[in-house]
Amino acid sequence: MALLKAHCNDRGVKNWDKLGAETQGLKSFGIGLTQLRKLAKQVGRDHKLAPELWKTDNHDARIVGLLIDEPKKLTREQAEEQVEGVDIGSLSHVFSSCGATLPKAPFAFDLVRDWIKSNHELRRRCGYGLLYELSKDRRNKELTDEFFLGCIKRIRDAIETEENWVKVSMGGALIGIGKRNKLLNEAAIKAAREIGPVNYSDGDTSCEPLDVLKHLTSDYLKKKLGT
Repeated sequence: MALLKAHCNDRGVKNWDKLGAETQGLKSFGIGLTQLRKLAKQVGRDHKLAPELWKTDNHDARIVGLLIDEPKKLTREQAEEQVEGVDIGSLSHVFSSCGATLPKAPFAFDLVRDWIKSNHELRRRCGYGLLYELSKDRRNKELTDEFFLGCIKRIRDAIETEENWVKVSMGGALIGIGKRNKLLNEAAIKAAREIGPVNYSDGDTSCEPLDVLKHLTSDYLKKKLGT
């Protein structure tokens, strides 16, 4: 906490305070995610410290707690408890995707299968975030083309009626799956054409739609997959 306080960003604190009720009572030192990742590396992996930071009332401390945890020591119980409280700031992003610790846990595949089918919005959002991360894993034999084809179908069939941020997470997962190989790329492109750009909003502001098809048909990916 002293380390975080030493890197307090006054401008970031003001921006955090402007969020009002969206912070759900959490405090912040206003530190950006890039800086928090650097501080987490400085702290190093620590499964004992991680849950202690998670239990604080500080958003930045919780972020660091998620980043420094040890994948092999994570438990399903811990993940199920934490997912209930990630709907604040960038917590869900750090919890489930973009190099997160959780996708490296031994039970991550089971979480994906359960969470993308969950009636709980946050679990679905994080489930698809985890799915994006697992789409990059080439060693897990459970991650078959058949499994991913089933996920593509689920995304195609459900995305239109999904919640705002679940849609974005689904779109990201579809991009990740479509980068895996030629077969999945073709299936993901077909789904993306049916879905169209993924529209979503950030509060009262509409954001630029996520163009999944653009990502799946880039010249780089075509060359890489030989399509």
